[in-house]
Amino acid sequence: MSLLQTAVPIAQVVGSALGVVGVLLGYALAAAVAAGIVSLVFRWYFKEPASKGVAALIGVAVVVAALNFSELSSVIAGTEATIFELETVLTNVAAIGVAIGASLVGQRVGDAAATNVFAITGVKELEGEVSKVVRSVGRVSAVTLPDEIDDMDEHDTVSVEKKDEMAGKTLLFPRKLTVDELRDRLTTRLKDDYSVGYVDVELDADGEVTYLAVGSRMAGIGPTLTPGGAAVAVKADPANSASPGDVVQVWTDAETPERVLTAELRATAGDVATLAVDAADAAKLDPTKTYRLVTLPAEPQTDREFASLLRAAEETMGVVTVREGSPLVGKTLGDVKQTVAAVRSDGKTVEAMPPRSRELAAGDTLYVVARPEGLRKLEAEAQAQPSSAAVGE
Repeated sequence: MSLLQTAVPIAQVVGSALGVVGVLLGYALAAAVAAGIVSLVFRWYFKEPASKGVAALIGVAVVVAALNFSELSSVIAGTEATIFELETVLTNVAAIGVAIGASLVGQRVGDAAATNVFAITGVKELEGEVSKVVRSVGRVSAVTLPDEIDDMDEHDTVSVEKKDEMAGKTLLFPRKLTVDELRDRLTTRLKDDYSVGYVDVELDADGEVTYLAVGSRMAGIGPTLTPGGAAVAVKADPANSASPGDVVQVWTDAETPERVLTAELRATAGDVATLAVDAADAAKLDPTKTYRLVTLPAEPQTDREFASLLRAAEETMGVVTVREGSPLVGKTLGDVKQTVAAVRSDGKTVEAMPPRSRELAAGDTLYVVARPEGLRKLEAEAQAQPSSAAVGE
């Protein structure tokens, strides 16, 4: 009889414990579902993951609301409230702890689900990793930018805030693009979405970014001025048909006009004209006086036209020197994939538009027009390469 009396309390304890576990699992499920839904909606609206603190707060709020509803039901039913009993207190504390843990799990699951669902539906940009399943069955190709973004040489740097904004982003593109097409699409997206001027990006055969560098496009009139030149704004009255690039004579506005200098018209705004002049002649112009401009017949402005076209193109211009021991030594310009506009031999004058059959030698300086990634590859080829170790060494 004593054995049976002992077994009954044990069964009651086990049953009570299982009941508490079931209640805690229910609370955990409610918290996880609530946090997952919030994470999904947050990802959809802001295109960024919800913070863990927000997810935990939502999960705990749901569980606390359920606990309050349970106690309120007991009061309405007229039963004695057990909120201050030790068992109830421990259960409530355990429920809140379980809610915090389950909320974090729900946040990760909800964010991952949102990332993959939105990738399938064609969203253009995400901040998260797209699963391999979605990459294979979805209608998009996901390209994740690296966490470290370099600065392009010989270009103005992009702000750290802008690079931090780009780092780690996942951009989505249509499927079945070749690597070259994907590179072009990615370059255009980065320029349009983040207002960077130049992009140097390398993709492997799977479309993964292996290298990324960005630079600012040089703005303003300064980059188009020749060495020793200056831009000056003066009060003047250019002809109605005058346009940037016209060569003009600057005359004083007096009873007996005097020619001051010859300049190039760069821009006009009302009665103010911007002129490009030699730096030594800039002091001849008085900003408080008004001048008369006489437009001269057009002359070939090949250098100006080239500079204007180069600023608007995807390509840029760089200078590459062929070093001793470079693989380029002994090759011809026809073997170089990039466009070589001119070559300066060591200690000699510049040879413009050299023939493709011209052989390269150590010390040659190449003036190359190419896209940033092509220019970077050529610079690497022009460097001296370490000799291979002999067999047996």
